[in-house]
Amino acid sequence: MRILIYSYNYHPEPIGIAPLMTELAEGLVKRGHQVRVVTAMPNYPERQIYQEYRGKFYVTEHKNGVQIQRSYVWIRPQPNLLDRVMLDGSFVITSFFPAIIGWRPDVILSTSPSLPVCVPAALLGWLRACPVILNLQDILPEAAIHVGLLKNKLLIKIFTELEKFAYASATKISVITEGFVENLISKSVPADKIIQIPNWVDVNFISPLPKEDNPFRAVHNLNGKFVVLYSGNIALTQGLETVIKAAVKLRDITEIALVIVGEAKGLQRLQQQCLDWGADNVLLLPFQARKDLPQMLAAADVGLVVQKKNVISFNMPSKIQVLLASGSALVGSVPENGTAARAIKQSGGGLIVPPEDPQALATAILDLYHNPEKVKTLGEKSRQYAVENYSFEQALNQYESLCYSLTADGKAIQPKVVRKQEV
Repeated sequence: MRILIYSYNYHPEPIGIAPLMTELAEGLVKRGHQVRVVTAMPNYPERQIYQEYRGKFYVTEHKNGVQIQRSYVWIRPQPNLLDRVMLDGSFVITSFFPAIIGWRPDVILSTSPSLPVCVPAALLGWLRACPVILNLQDILPEAAIHVGLLKNKLLIKIFTELEKFAYASATKISVITEGFVENLISKSVPADKIIQIPNWVDVNFISPLPKEDNPFRAVHNLNGKFVVLYSGNIALTQGLETVIKAAVKLRDITEIALVIVGEAKGLQRLQQQCLDWGADNVLLLPFQARKDLPQMLAAADVGLVVQKKNVISFNMPSKIQVLLASGSALVGSVPENGTAARAIKQSGGGLIVPPEDPQALATAILDLYHNPEKVKTLGEKSRQYAVENYSFEQALNQYESLCYSLTADGKAIQPKVVRKQEV
């Protein structure tokens, strides 16, 4: 089967949708499928095109059997509203040329964000007479409006219409949590058009490793410490100042070290907060190379998931699956009624505290510090849940079956009813 993945983010970007789509594409190739990826020049999370791709309009690469077609995008390190519109618009325009000149796909899988990508994906599906699967990693513009990223009334109206078009034009919609299913059904999307396939983690690559002789601990002078780790985006929705303030409350216990790993610009802001508030027990580090990720995660006693109060309930950080697979005990400083809290509770591998409450976060960390057996038990439950519910092979089976259900001898057919998968 020939599968086209239309995704703004892809390897070598280290976080977010990029690793997921890279693993999916390469996994499908290993199953014997021909896979082509239409994507942007890599730019995330620095929000500037990587050095080796600058000055180029189109680049075609082959990696692990996947054909990767990259196109130029308008990107600025600190984008204003116009820059964000230009970013989406530029990818819609520049990406369509490589998408249309390549071989005819049997199935197109389009990821959102970016929402405007639904337009060229739908047009390509119509021109090539093939089904389109819309893979929702977030629900836009609702999530952006909720946290105040999108306020312009005209743009809200445009993006709302785009959302309706995306759902209507897709043959099938794959969503990552039950909350997404509920949201789409409330918007009159037919239930038999939706399939729930949770995001995955490679449980063979990410696995519990010994803390003794851990290179990450050794390099960063963390041996003998109780390490609390946050790794991921440093943006409006996380509210990492809560972690810094919690660290201040714990600084008298020298054995506790809080480690935050993220992009450079976010770290600069947090560094100033650490200086202002006297949080000298916080270690700020840039993103680590992917090959070092298992050892970094294994260095942690506790993994943090942090969100602000106003984060929309269906938001599901992909770091949860990764932390669970590593065998970490989790502490979620997240809304009680949200999808993230639900996932952590279902795993049995973590604790939930109110978001934006530094004292509650500090108390939870202190409780785990004083109860190593509790940390061990939570970690064992984390790993078990990840293996049983979030393995890559399970997700790959579901995506492959979904693609097969929409094709017969390379020609699109009416989709079968695919029942919602339970997490």
